[in-house]
Amino acid sequence: MPDHVHLILTPLIDEQRQEVLSLVRIMQSIKGASARAINQRLSRNGPVWQEESFDHVLRSSKGLDAKVDYVLQNPVRQGLVSDWREYRWAWHRQDLPVAEMRIPTR
Repeated sequence: MPDHVHLILTPLIDEQRQEVLSLVRIMQSIKGASARAINQRLSRNGPVWQEESFDHVLRSSKGLDAKVDYVLQNPVRQGLVSDWREYRWAWHRQDLPVAEMRIPTR
């Protein structure tokens, strides 16, 4: 999206600490690296991202399917494309043919 990002992820395990990586740590890494790259590309300095993230923990595959659908349909709802597959920034599992994905096409 032009003004925000959606991520669906599964945190990894920090093997040294024997714990799941915290969402705070993950988001700091993503925001820090991407802000640096964005600022370099635009030849500017300063904040890129809001400090706050709006996260949701998904506890079932049904919840996951609904969130994946929401994320993929977002550019369609915003009028950027007529089908989510046309949106160049949409990621979907490359190892599954689109016909086999459990994502509604609306």
